[in-house]
Amino acid sequence: MISLQNLTYRYGDKAVLNRVSLDFAEGGFYAIMGANGCGKTTLLRCIANLIEPAEGLISLDGKPVGSYSARDLAQKISFVRQQAPTDFDFSAFEMVLMGRNPYQRRLQNESQHDWDIVEQCMRQTNTWHLRFSRPGEMSGGELQRVMIARALAQQTPIMLLDEPLSNLDIEHQFEILELLKQINLREGKTLLLVIHDLNLALQYCSQLVLLHQGGVLFNGPVAEGLTPANIATVFHVSAQVSADSVKCSKM
Repeated sequence: MISLQNLTYRYGDKAVLNRVSLDFAEGGFYAIMGANGCGKTTLLRCIANLIEPAEGLISLDGKPVGSYSARDLAQKISFVRQQAPTDFDFSAFEMVLMGRNPYQRRLQNESQHDWDIVEQCMRQTNTWHLRFSRPGEMSGGELQRVMIARALAQQTPIMLLDEPLSNLDIEHQFEILELLKQINLREGKTLLLVIHDLNLALQYCSQLVLLHQGGVLFNGPVAEGLTPANIATVFHVSAQVSADSVKCSKM
């Protein structure tokens, strides 16, 4: 479904991603992991066509992402940013309703069907009680769950999630990951999740892309990629890995 061929992206003279080639299979739940600054967010932004790589090709269903109109690409890919925007004055319901924009014709009003989808997605993310709240009236975690609801309301086959758990407490981290896992299994959505927690990745994700020094150190099943050697190489910590947990300590 998503194919990257020799993708290179530079910040100045530094190649954060250097000739990266990857295929993301339809219906996969991918953990995108690596040390800070290794290009995880850049990778997602390139796939979403938010930034243009210096070199290489990104294809979606066999077509370059740049050949899609903004409307058509928004029906394929939804994006949850690491930091939810706060510089606008919309209610939570209105923000989630924006996820239905790719399906609206010009000057067309939202339908009851759109409103029903919004309610469903807000209930799924435990944000329905926040529907009248404005960004300044919500915590960072509440606002992030609203942004996840908006991405769900967009009803795309692909979801890109850039550290969506960073502002959530432990309870809501599990709540959101359980929801994403069920959506992946039930609806077959392709999920690319930037995540730092090794144990949560092992518990919930099926596939792992491990980025290191501009390239791909590992691409495959999570349980095969989270080895003590790989963890030491990327994160510079010692690790004891079992079937269901990772315990790390300083080297």
